[in-house]
Amino acid sequence: MIEAGPGPVRAGWVDGWGALRARPFDNKGDQRMTYQTITIDTDPRGVARLTLDRPEKHNALSAQMIAELTEAAQALGTDPAVRVVVLTGAGASFCAGGDLGWMRAQMAADGPTRAAEARKLADMLGALNSLPKPLIGRVQGQAFGGGVGMMAVCDVAIGVQGAKFGLTETRLGLIPATIGPYVLARMGEAMARRVFMSARIFDAEAAVTLGLLARAVPEGDLDAAVEAEVAPYLVCAPGAVAQAKALAQRLGAGIGPDAVEHSIAELVARWESDEAAEGIAAFFDKRKPGWAR
Repeated sequence: MIEAGPGPVRAGWVDGWGALRARPFDNKGDQRMTYQTITIDTDPRGVARLTLDRPEKHNALSAQMIAELTEAAQALGTDPAVRVVVLTGAGASFCAGGDLGWMRAQMAADGPTRAAEARKLADMLGALNSLPKPLIGRVQGQAFGGGVGMMAVCDVAIGVQGAKFGLTETRLGLIPATIGPYVLARMGEAMARRVFMSARIFDAEAAVTLGLLARAVPEGDLDAAVEAEVAPYLVCAPGAVAQAKALAQRLGAGIGPDAVEHSIAELVARWESDEAAEGIAAFFDKRKPGWAR
């Protein structure tokens, strides 16, 4: 398991597309690690594209991706050259949620390990949610479970028409735990309760109604729609933007440490349940779980 550590991120190299990639270094200036599950490309204006880059796994959140996203959020948040961050996915899916191989490993883990892994997931979501830069979701494909949580931590998300979404955890005997505070903050309780427990699949237009997406546009219009969200920030004072974002979060519903701690405890408890063991086993056995009718 790769765990993110401290240390600044400095400008690295220019890739073949002319985009600047960020590379993490330790405090001595030596290269420490390169990202394996995400990429960061920053244009000359300071617009950073943070891409979930496991297309063969539909950008599912593995332990390594969780660690790299946490480190990337810290790096982007402290980089004065970055003005706006666009979060997107490589391939056909935005994010398929938690990697089920990672979840299955939690079934066999002891209590402290489960708690530590749940906390890493919660910390990653918190780091993105509190990013002191505008975070724009470029949702180019489907998102399920934790992928919906990744949409919810964005300040605004634009999605493609035809994409499908769902909080599908309960089909597996799990619950949308650590993403819960962010989903509720985005949708509000009344809207969230329409989809939070049923695992039903909904389309992009419904995601707009639920408040998860700001707009749903044709695939060919996605980049222009995202640019329309990005451009206004480039004429705003970056310090004022950061302070205004923090104020909005404080004046809004607010996601306090008690809610985060409760969500971690709920996830650990679910991982320890018979239903979760049956649901994950059924998925890998390619059969219906015992409760399915």
